[in-house]
Amino acid sequence: MTFGTKMKKILRRFYTADDGAVTADWVVLAAAVCLLSVPLLSAVLGAVDSGATTIAADVKEHTE
Repeated sequence: MTFGTKMKKILRRFYTADDGAVTADWVVLAAAVCLLSVPLLSAVLGAVDSGATTIAADVKEHTE
């Protein structure tokens, strides 16, 4: 077997392997989840901040 035929065999095996494709899909899905959580957290942050301020004011009022 010559170097050229060995190299062709190795390259053919590399091109037809799809093990990394699943990993790439999961990376893309994980990145999408992370990016889509940013607007959600921004929307929730305002409500949580408002609620925490109200609770803090009530606690302060009842402890005085």
